[in-house]
Formats: sequence, structure tokens, C-alpha cells
Amino acid sequence: MENRLLNQFNNVISIEWVKEEINEPHEPLKSRELFELVYHTINSVSTRCISIKLNQDFKEGSKAVLYSQNKTFTYINSSEKGISITKYYNDEKGGNKLIKSILPLVKERKKRFNGKDRDFKTQLLKIILVERKIDECANLVMLKDINRKIYFAIGDARESAAVVPIFMEAEGSYLVQLALNKWMATAQNLSPEETFPENKVPGLLKNLMQIKKWILNLVSTYLDK
Repeated sequence: MENRLLNQFNNVISIEWVKEEINEPHEPLKSRELFELVYHTINSVSTRCISIKLNQDFKEGSKAVLYSQNKTFTYINSSEKGISITKYYNDEKGGNKLIKSILPLVKERKKRFNGKDRDFKTQLLKIILVERKIDECANLVMLKDINRKIYFAIGDARESAAVVPIFMEAEGSYLVQLALNKWMATAQNLSPEETFPENKVPGLLKNLMQIKKWILNLVSTYLDK
């Protein structure tokens, strides 16, 4: 399994491409809270998480690399004091998106999130965890990884969602769980160490993107009201 996009990012994009960087301090949020809010705010249906590394409590060294279909890369990195977001463009035209749109939205969501009660915060972070697990599964499928890893990624998403009342009570959650159950059963019946079948990839990716869109809308609705 070769992650060509990640290799390209590490060896070319992060060195040669035009970049824009913003920084946001953790306070008054915890490191995990801000990382998850930033991840969700950067994310979209057309965005693919090609790499993520999370240290304990999402503290220094936690990072993620996301790739968008418009051929831009976004690097999220947690430091001792806050989160840095760096966007890489293949030309000069794409600059200032972070400053003009992303940073104000992160600040606003940070403020709103901080004003919520503990139970709400816990539930919302768990839903973003499901969002990340869906991204992980999609990336594994696109990298042509083995069935065992895809099975566990789907299972993690399903089980994480099942304990979140906001998720389970939302309109459409039954269909989401039904789709996750279907693909988990499919992966379970395949040879664990073999690649996920090519003829089933389009169907799985289509369902994952439908689920992702639903989750993104759910989280944003609660974050922005």
C-alpha cells in the first residue's frame, strides 16, 4: 500500500508550493476540542484525509494532511500553544482563503463551542470522531488496503455513532447505521488480508460520501446555531 499523495506532499508540495499559514491558540478550549473543530471546519465532501496522527489528548505533534479535489493540500498541526493550519496552492491565485474564510469561522465556532455545556461538547466531539473514521475508511479503500482494516474502520464508525444521542436521534441516522451495517457485513465475509474487491469499491465510496455529507451537515448545524 503506497500513499502516493502523502509522498508527494512530503517530498514536493510542502517544500515547493505556495503556502498560507494561520495560527489559533487553544485557550479557552482543550487541545483535542480545537483540533476536532479545525478538522471539521477544513473538511468537506470533496476533501480526503490522506494522513492523520494523534497523540494523547491531541497535544503537540498531532497532525493531519487533507487533500481537496481542487488540488490544494491542508496541513493541520497541534503545538504546545495552539493549532497551525497551512494551506498549499499550486499557483498564486488561491491565497488568503484561510485568513478570509477559515480563520473567522474557526474563531466563531470556537466561541460558540466554549459556551456549550459539557454533555453537548462530548457528544459533538464523538460525532466528529465518526466523521474522521468515515474519512479513514474512504482513504483505506482508495489506497486499496486490506479488508481487515476497512472492516475495523467501518466498525469503529458504527460503534462510535451508536453511543451519541444527538447522532442517533437525528433524522436519517437509521439509514446511516443501515449502510454501515451492510458494508461491515460485506467486509466481514471477505478474506481479511486481501484487497477490497474492485467491483464493490464504487458502491462503498458512494455510501461513505453520502454518510459524510450527512455528518458534516449535522455537526455544522449544531456548531453554528
